[in-house]
Amino acid sequence: MTVSVLAVELPAGLRGEASLVVTEADTARSLGSGTVDVLGTPRLLALCEQATCSALEGRLPDGSSTVGMRVQIDHLQPTPVGVQVTAEAVLDKVEGRRVMFTVSASDPGGIVAAGRVTRAVVDLERFMSRCCTADNSPG
Repeated sequence: MTVSVLAVELPAGLRGEASLVVTEADTARSLGSGTVDVLGTPRLLALCEQATCSALEGRLPDGSSTVGMRVQIDHLQPTPVGVQVTAEAVLDKVEGRRVMFTVSASDPGGIVAAGRVTRAVVDLERFMSRCCTADNSPG
């Protein structure tokens, strides 16, 4: 089964991966999301999103990209500093501009997280012109 997004065919089951070895900078304490020195949920989420981007790499029209839209994730187990964690994203379906993935992350101890990530396909020029107008500019 394939689905069209901005004239691009994306096959269901498309996969992407992203890995990292947890450092002090990746911990909940360093990220401000807790006081423990294990992989922080914000960094885990970023790794899962990186896996979704990896799945789509080279498959979108020139001038387009995806942006994060919705995340549902259960962070199930801690991963200590020095341990490698790998996230995997599997494309489930596309509805209009929405690209929906099932994501999971694991380390040598097993499953660390599971959930869903939805991204929206955008035309980069149009997106940036809408988000960076005088009314929306930072500061």
